[in-house]
Amino acid sequence: MSQIGAPRGRTCSRSPRSRTLRSVATLTSAVLAVTVLAGCSSGDESDGVPAVAQDNAPAARDKVADGGTVRWAVDALPTTFNTFQADADGTTSRIAGAVLPSLYTLDERGRPQRNADYLESAQVVETEPKQVVLYKLNQQAVWSDGREIGAPDFVAQWRALSGRDTAYWTARNSGYERIEKIERGKNDLEVRVTFSKPYADWQSLFTPLYPKQVMGSPNSFNDGARTTLKATAGPFLLKTIDRKNGDVTLTRNPRWWGQPAKLDSLVLKAVPRADRADALAAGTLDLAEIDRSTAERIALALRDAAAGRSGAQAALAHGPGSSITPSKALKSWALAHGSDEEKAAEVQAAREENQQAVAQYASAQDTLARYVVRKSLEPAYTQLSLNGESGPLADERVRRAVARAINRQELADSVLKPLGLPAHPPGSHLALAGQAAYADSSDALGDQDTEEARALLADAGWVPGGAGRKPAGAGTKAGSEAEKKAGEKAGEKAADAEKAEGSADAKKKGSDTASDDGLYVVGDDKPRKHPAAPAPALGANGPENGTHILAPAPAAARQSAAILARAEALDTGTGSAARAAHPADKGVAGAYAPRGTAAPAAVPEAGRALGKDGKALSLRFVLPSGPGSESLRAVGDRIVRMLDVVGIRTEVTKVSDDSFFKDHVASGDYDLALYSWPASAFPATDARPIFAKPEPASDGSLLVEQNYSRVGTDRIDQLFDQAAGTLDEEEARELVRQADARIWAAAGSIPLYQRPQLVAAKADLVNAGAWGLAGPRYQDIGYKKPESSNGTERNR
Repeated sequence: MSQIGAPRGRTCSRSPRSRTLRSVATLTSAVLAVTVLAGCSSGDESDGVPAVAQDNAPAARDKVADGGTVRWAVDALPTTFNTFQADADGTTSRIAGAVLPSLYTLDERGRPQRNADYLESAQVVETEPKQVVLYKLNQQAVWSDGREIGAPDFVAQWRALSGRDTAYWTARNSGYERIEKIERGKNDLEVRVTFSKPYADWQSLFTPLYPKQVMGSPNSFNDGARTTLKATAGPFLLKTIDRKNGDVTLTRNPRWWGQPAKLDSLVLKAVPRADRADALAAGTLDLAEIDRSTAERIALALRDAAAGRSGAQAALAHGPGSSITPSKALKSWALAHGSDEEKAAEVQAAREENQQAVAQYASAQDTLARYVVRKSLEPAYTQLSLNGESGPLADERVRRAVARAINRQELADSVLKPLGLPAHPPGSHLALAGQAAYADSSDALGDQDTEEARALLADAGWVPGGAGRKPAGAGTKAGSEAEKKAGEKAGEKAADAEKAEGSADAKKKGSDTASDDGLYVVGDDKPRKHPAAPAPALGANGPENGTHILAPAPAAARQSAAILARAEALDTGTGSAARAAHPADKGVAGAYAPRGTAAPAAVPEAGRALGKDGKALSLRFVLPSGPGSESLRAVGDRIVRMLDVVGIRTEVTKVSDDSFFKDHVASGDYDLALYSWPASAFPATDARPIFAKPEPASDGSLLVEQNYSRVGTDRIDQLFDQAAGTLDEEEARELVRQADARIWAAAGSIPLYQRPQLVAAKADLVNAGAWGLAGPRYQDIGYKKPESSNGTERNR
């Protein structure tokens, strides 16, 4: 399976309970729903790269037949129906989208659109002395038990997710901890939400909205909503859960006040990805996300049908019967009817087995020809994660060398071009092409450049033949006083540079230090307070190098200052000018080794393994081994070859899907790993735990939240906090872009490509398929009316 972040297991979180990324949507071994993007008007512009179009067979409602059932594949039945619990998964999110209120939904560019089925309006009505949002609810909106959706539901959800009552087993509470109070307006249909501190991403709250019967007590929240929902309020109802057969059935909601669902029912069927080709061939699914091999098989069936070949003819052309020549058939017949009874029986059995295979293949091809493959790009990107906690990658020069050795365009081409999808490597960790916050900040690190990668490694001391050399001053402990003093001196210089930068920002905006007042961390019973910082035994003194990893050598400190200056140029609005000023560069000043460092350019040594102080440079590359991960492993193989060119050797370890995240990525048992993060529509809120600076725990371990690369800086955290705390939408987007430039400079995560989204759908199924950045509108999914139909009901 492909890997998308937010594992279900614990990862050294600040809470006794595991936490998950707020917007997960399809966790194929860890993926789950994409949240909405806040505060973007229709005129918003990203960095010039458009979003890839949806491919979901759009059709007007009057062209869609009433009735029918869609059997929709999911990875597994949900273990809970509560999306705010740690083990919520993609199926949980899909069910919630169909049966619970979503105050905002996504359009094709990932922008939030007010959902008129629930909201007449929602706006910030006061900013001083505090931010107040006034929600006016649709007067017709009711729960399935007949009760109005109103202020009591908002209050119950806020209290459950605010973090003040630790009896609620919540996986996340982002934003709710900023709410000071919720009041009834003129009536129960008006809800006034007052925030204790400004919150830019307020549109992310109360989606999905649960009834007070679920949120009103810890018992109902923790246990009751795991197996059922006491009330719902969507176009569909939760009808039955058949765990024996792996089905969840949703039926049309008779109390729904909006446009009625076109389908009679939606059946979510648990079908592992590896089994979906067979399920489609058997005709037991109508809609399913698929892998490339299944898509190619459907495409072949469609070509056969277009050429007028039946399934039986296709089986003889390229199926099980394609290897049977006339001479082989004659010989087989002769043996089957020969005098050697034992041999005849054996051949007859083989002939019967082959005939069955031909018949099965023929039937499958005939069935697969009834499907089409709809494709777009998923709202998620695959990245190479570099674990900077220890080992060679604790040195930022080595991380940057790895990044400069990799040709991201080649990797994107290898995955996306064969599918006919645009192959543009993501330029941002925090937004995808088409989203308002998107800007390409990758030049804060630089493009692929083999010579620069070698120079960076040489500056870090990794040279050909270094594995056979004893360290200078052998017998002296690492971290000697001289080395410590050198590191401290370098750190002081970096700190001075940061202070200068901070003073400039302070003149502009006040203080550059983010406040953590009121910032609640899941599971805590009080606002977050950082422990007093210990003596900087790890990392340099400056906030940009305070990543709790070994301090680099003085030369690296100079290089770090250079790359951070470049990031600063990018994140203070001068990025375009800076890029124009250096058109020939394959990277940026800070992504290079210090001036005068020679790359080991001699051809005989160029590809030699590198070493340092008697140790070879080798990185442990962990990859999942399960079915469906073939493409990921192929990308891994290409990365291995690219690193080999610059002298970095890799030890590839393939592990089971079940242990990939839990036992390796989350626990830090890797150097390199490939996995994906879902796109966040609220990056200031949702991406912060992914890139937050790790903090030391009392036992000496690191509290990493979801930052599995274990690389972060104070400045990045400050930029996230500032972005979440401003109500100026353009300023928030600019702060997010600044944070992204710093993330590129830290080189802990290298985005490689946006994931392909391939969906098999019955040819006459409309308003369903590859939605891209958007979310489905469940009530519009249905089957296209036949040309001669007058709208008669459809039975399937």
